[in-house]
Amino acid sequence: MADRRRRGRVLLLAVTLTAVACSSDEAAEPAGEAPADSEPVVVPPEIDDDPTPSAGPFADRSTDELFDPTTLHTFEFTVAESDLQFLDSDPTAEEYVPATMTFEGETIEVGLRYKGSIGAFVGCVDGPNLFDPSGAKSCTKLSMKVKINWNDGDDEFFGVRKLQLHSMNLDPSQLRERVGYHLLREMGVAAPRSTHARVVVNGKFVGLFALTENIDGRFTRANFNDGTGNLYKEVWPFTASGTLTDEAVYLDSLRTNEGDEGVNASLIRSFAEELLTSDDPASVVRQYMDVEQLMSQLAVDRTIRHDDGPFHWYCDDGTVARCGNHNFFFYEDPTAGSITMIPWDLDNAFSNILGDGNPVTPIPDGLGDITADCEVFTYGGFGLTQRSASCDPLFAAWASMEDHYLAAVQRLHEGPLRADHLDPLIDTWIAQITAATVEAAETHDDALDPRDWEMAQTEFRRALDYARYYPIGG
Repeated sequence: MADRRRRGRVLLLAVTLTAVACSSDEAAEPAGEAPADSEPVVVPPEIDDDPTPSAGPFADRSTDELFDPTTLHTFEFTVAESDLQFLDSDPTAEEYVPATMTFEGETIEVGLRYKGSIGAFVGCVDGPNLFDPSGAKSCTKLSMKVKINWNDGDDEFFGVRKLQLHSMNLDPSQLRERVGYHLLREMGVAAPRSTHARVVVNGKFVGLFALTENIDGRFTRANFNDGTGNLYKEVWPFTASGTLTDEAVYLDSLRTNEGDEGVNASLIRSFAEELLTSDDPASVVRQYMDVEQLMSQLAVDRTIRHDDGPFHWYCDDGTVARCGNHNFFFYEDPTAGSITMIPWDLDNAFSNILGDGNPVTPIPDGLGDITADCEVFTYGGFGLTQRSASCDPLFAAWASMEDHYLAAVQRLHEGPLRADHLDPLIDTWIAQITAATVEAAETHDDALDPRDWEMAQTEFRRALDYARYYPIGG
């Protein structure tokens, strides 16, 4: 029990530090070949341009089955001890090792690695620097990424090529991702699906994870009429100084069409240039973006306080030039000529609804609000520096469309957020994961204590009730 209390204190610190790093946890994966068990390597980058899967035990199964909210899946991984020791010796290296995954009695070869940025590793590796995680694994659960097409670039599993298994170490409610993405999708936003899953490694139950849909070419083909376009991770159309982002920055952030001959970022850069020079920026937004979907996303974002997302412009050294945001994607539909923002990484959402519960992530501004006349200012329990999002040309254009935004807020409150709509689902999901939560606590000293989980559930429900009673913009 002492270990569990110590773990709780460490994870509280992790929650406060998780947003400090704005770098991606999905770096490009350098080339290599699948080795023998004793030779772990990094997997080659996925060029996600072939929608046709090869034959396999799960080739005819759909993503709807994989993310079925009524099912708690179990993923069993078998890893050579030498490879597991390699992973555990330095989780922050994020290098894949060969493994097998058994699911519903069928076994396939996969690549397996740990994943995350600063917040995911704080308290879970034994290196000396909290802000530069390093060293060996020191806690039971770490987020994992599974590469299905380990040996064959066409292999798929329920229509996907990668699995994201998130540890939820920063979320004592174990509800943030599942509820947040549910609200977004119910509002018509192109957002990943998220459910829960049990994970077993070498015959030992590791714990309960969030199974969250990977955003890649499979995702874009499933969510857009033309899903063959460019997908960019965490690159904003404008610099902090309000100038156009260089094309090279876009190409470095590509998650589809990497390396294709003639690939360019002309569509999103044209959108940004027209927005910057227009006397009516809102008209440019209407030309390039689905306004109803966009405003629905912004309404959910502010309601659940996704303060570690695109609204939060962190300023590294206290200067405007070093301000930036993260936890989003942009997708270009080449046929429609449209731009769509896709939300990501909701593990800190909901935590600032009842007050600034996280000393790193909170922001004081709603859509259109500006603090300190667009200068950098300090805010939050740690006194970190940030800049108002609406100082950015794109956010300013969105803020000028207030009627659309308030209409989206109203749709959210009259629909998916209503207690009679959402609360029964939450009750069902809690019941679904209770046994696994108890099993983890009985198995591992550093697992979430069921009593702490119950208190976190209560706090989560209080936050939802508060959000319902005090609608943003109301």
